[in-house]
Amino acid sequence: MIEVTALASSSKGNCYRVTDGHTPLLLECGINYREIQKGLEFKMSEVAACLVTHEHGDHCKAIKDVMKAGIDCYMSEGTAGAINVQHHRIKKVKAKQQFQIGTWTILPFDVQHDVSEPLGFLLANQAGEKLLFATDTYYIRYKFKGITHLLVECNYSLEILNENIMNGKVPPVMKKRLIRSHFSLENVKDFLKENDLSKVQEIWLLHLSDSNSNADQFKKEIMSLTGNVVYVPG
Repeated sequence: MIEVTALASSSKGNCYRVTDGHTPLLLECGINYREIQKGLEFKMSEVAACLVTHEHGDHCKAIKDVMKAGIDCYMSEGTAGAINVQHHRIKKVKAKQQFQIGTWTILPFDVQHDVSEPLGFLLANQAGEKLLFATDTYYIRYKFKGITHLLVECNYSLEILNENIMNGKVPPVMKKRLIRSHFSLENVKDFLKENDLSKVQEIWLLHLSDSNSNADQFKKEIMSLTGNVVYVPG
């Protein structure tokens, strides 16, 4: 039984704990290590590994402390090079080459973000459940079958962004970067329509923008589209 706990989910920092009841993992470590410890009730020794999608600080801020705690951190070679930390606990993985951590079989896949070799991850456990984790991407080129838990970025709404630009709240140059680096509500909807959601138990909308999103609206629209339980962590 997969359980998801969001320790942080925003532009300020991202960190999630997932477990299948046997192997707890961290997805990202983009907050202060002390906050991670508190969020995990100081049971750091139970964490089998940490998966890191890319090198931005709001996704890997605490990586040195996490490795110091004896936790292996999995990422692409490009991400490892960009973080520029030499440590035996950095484990380099490649897109489309699956690997095993405890009871999880994990398949990394490439995503689209303005960094060096970012990844998303598909995690499958021995009970046949599948968790898809994708953040900081403006597009996902793949289709997935049998997903039971979906953790996906829903950073902004094009409608809200355009309104903020018109009102002078957001500089126009920001739009260019967002549409080439982050997942919009509109693109999330297209992604959901193109994928098999027949086994989905819950959807988590992650990494909402502080100014270009509306949590209640996003939750309502995705629930209406999919008929699934939707969570938007604060």
